[in-house]
Amino acid sequence: MNYRHSFHAGNSADVVKHCLLIALIRALQLKESPLTLIDTHAGCGLYDLHGEEAGRTGEAAQGVLRAYTDSNPLLDDYRAAVSAVNVGVDGGADGGFGPRLYPGSPRILAQLLRPQDVLILNEKHPEDAYALRGAMRGIPAAVHERDAYELWLAMLPTRTPRGVVVVDPPYEQTDERARITATLAAAMRKWAHGVTVIWYPLKDRAAHLRWKDKLRSLGIPKLMSVEHWLYDADQPGIYNGAGLFIVNPPYAFTQGLTPLLEALRAELAPEGHKGAITADWLSD
Repeated sequence: MNYRHSFHAGNSADVVKHCLLIALIRALQLKESPLTLIDTHAGCGLYDLHGEEAGRTGEAAQGVLRAYTDSNPLLDDYRAAVSAVNVGVDGGADGGFGPRLYPGSPRILAQLLRPQDVLILNEKHPEDAYALRGAMRGIPAAVHERDAYELWLAMLPTRTPRGVVVVDPPYEQTDERARITATLAAAMRKWAHGVTVIWYPLKDRAAHLRWKDKLRSLGIPKLMSVEHWLYDADQPGIYNGAGLFIVNPPYAFTQGLTPLLEALRAELAPEGHKGAITADWLSD
């Protein structure tokens, strides 16, 4: 499955991913000690929802545009993050037209930085890396153009006592899941206490269950799976939703998860479907 960020910016998967990412970082920042935030597949950093690629799919209409008009206060932090990149933008958030620009994970993470925190971004695709540097101009972030899995391990353990690694690949390669599994196993040997967030699309349920079994076999003590299923029954051969594997989620995050997930499910369910968002431990 090819999942280039630019074609799917602001869709339902982005809404869930970024809402949970904001909540996770906020929970970690309840402690004053510094964080290193690493995004291994950073993409372009900022996306024009009126542009050709996003316009070709139109997926933002069922994602950020729905969340933007929702009044649930649990989505306030997410809406604020989107609004922040649309200040002064023609056709942006002002005037009830909804946002024109959508912040990728790098710009979301940048908004969450405290003075003591560190942001490290990586994007291997040359054109996207060039766009990323432009999107991050004036923001204190290191931008790399390396193999994502090599960088993931090279940056561990982080120089700060705590950190978060965000792994958000396009799943263009047939061995993507195998590389994630192997790299995560190696990362846990170097950095067992670190927080890791792995995004994945949901398409083939049987293949996904096999991957979950492989991750479960790694024996990671705290490994959570959050899955957003759009439809009430599988839709063979198409995109059915997305999820996150989260290693070592903090207690404050897990305690506030249920109402946030229900708010997201209710807002993003396609017409005629209730949808489902589940959170389960893959470890004892």
